[in-house]
Amino acid sequence: MGGNNPYAEKPWLALYGAGQPAVIAAEYDDALSLFRAAVARAPAEPALLFFDSAQSYAELDIASNAFAAALADRGFVRGDRLAIYLQNHPAFVVALLGAWKAGGIVVPVNPMNRQRELAALLADCRPAALVCHDDLFEEVVSRLDPAGRSALPEAMYVVPPRAGQSRHDDRVFGVARTCRCDGAQDFLRVVADYAGKRPPEQPPLAADEPAFLVYTSGTTGPPKGAMNTHANICFNAQAYRDWMGLEDGTGVLGIAPLFHITGLVAHVMTAFITASPLVLTYRFEPAVMLAAAREHRPGFTVAAVTALIAMMNHPDATADALASLKTLYSGGAPIPPSTVEQFEQTFRLYIHNIYGLTESSSPTHAVPMGARAPVDPASGALSIGVPIFNAQVWIADEDGQPAPVGKVGEIVSSGPMIVPGYWDKPDETAQAMRPDGFRTGDVGFMDAQGWFYLVDRKKDQINAGGYKIWPREVEDVLYSHPAVREAGVVGVADEYRGETVKAVVSLKPGAAASPEALQAHCKQAMAAYKYPRIVEIVDELPKTPTGKILRRELRG
Repeated sequence: MGGNNPYAEKPWLALYGAGQPAVIAAEYDDALSLFRAAVARAPAEPALLFFDSAQSYAELDIASNAFAAALADRGFVRGDRLAIYLQNHPAFVVALLGAWKAGGIVVPVNPMNRQRELAALLADCRPAALVCHDDLFEEVVSRLDPAGRSALPEAMYVVPPRAGQSRHDDRVFGVARTCRCDGAQDFLRVVADYAGKRPPEQPPLAADEPAFLVYTSGTTGPPKGAMNTHANICFNAQAYRDWMGLEDGTGVLGIAPLFHITGLVAHVMTAFITASPLVLTYRFEPAVMLAAAREHRPGFTVAAVTALIAMMNHPDATADALASLKTLYSGGAPIPPSTVEQFEQTFRLYIHNIYGLTESSSPTHAVPMGARAPVDPASGALSIGVPIFNAQVWIADEDGQPAPVGKVGEIVSSGPMIVPGYWDKPDETAQAMRPDGFRTGDVGFMDAQGWFYLVDRKKDQINAGGYKIWPREVEDVLYSHPAVREAGVVGVADEYRGETVKAVVSLKPGAAASPEALQAHCKQAMAAYKYPRIVEIVDELPKTPTGKILRRELRG
């Protein structure tokens, strides 16, 4: 980086909490060592809470040993991939650990994927084994076309979707009801049959071996498998623990899907490093999540803002529902300042902002505990925080040089959390993982105090008659309207301006607002060239399973 570099002095260090170090030393090289440390110090404590079913760390260790032994018996070897095509179910965690114990790499698969998406992923990673729900096996796996079926592994295991929800149901680690799916074995029966067995001994997993292949959401192109190494995920699990001051036994509320990097690191790995219970509810439903929080009293979670909005607007939303949470962070999509205020009024709980990507193994930035993120007076953006431990972050201008303080450019990050590349994609790896850092594709800036702000995705900028407009700014204004629940803004073709601004909005339950009223609200709050010329009101906005609004689907 040539010229004067305003990021070299790390002005954000002054914003760290009292006694908070700038650099920490990694305690674990691989995820299995981290998990085994939890088993050693808290064997009888709950590891997984799933409705009224509980499994201890010792039971989870035994069950994952059993599955690892079963994998090995069917030829699974070091470096093989296990695809996990499940909801937030205890079997996901058993399978994950079993794959590592057998020397493998875990490939989490979005359970909303249908035949086309699943076939593309299988063809890319070529798994040696697959675990999925029995209904997904019947509805998706068994209906793959010949090309898709050719990528299916011989070893396939199926899980009843709701097994283990009640002590009166089939137990997760006990004798399960039989799943009859041609060509697949019953996962729970296999775990029961192999109880007490272990996989063959092998050398410890290496820090630089992939622990996960996590496929990017594909919001800007075809999904790519980010190779999250054991060192990557262990470091960021430790970063969560130390940054948030989490103690052993702090319950983790599993709001994010486990196939996503937030679920994998902020939920599973953070629960392991703190020997804490992970609360799972199969899939996100606001009422169910609020009930689980009341019952199990977790102390920590990270969630997409869309999930928090859904919980806040649910009839069961009362302050006592989330009273046990001492630490709440939100990432994955920008948070409107008005939403933070409304959430705090409802739950008496402040949402700390956090920022990261699949390629950064969850966070590179976070708001320090006890601090409140500032709002940029010019753009209205809420700060995403400051770089976490060991993260090196700067803003690149259009020439690839450090942008001046306050100037918008691409966020570039490096550190022990950044993946080495994408699975079997050297060209894409070289383009993103450069010597001076990972090019995130996100646009933002740093203020004079060291706070960072996310403006938008580079590819989402709207050019209306030569004026540059960031959708995020228009969305924040829409969110400040009392009737708006969610908002997405995109550029659409316009004969006169080239592009114009389109807003798609959903309203809060019982609220009313016309497109003209929302237009007028925006027109009053921003420059004339920015307000949306088109406003469409819908029941629900299209989203990824992790809660990001799919802007590309709003353009139609």
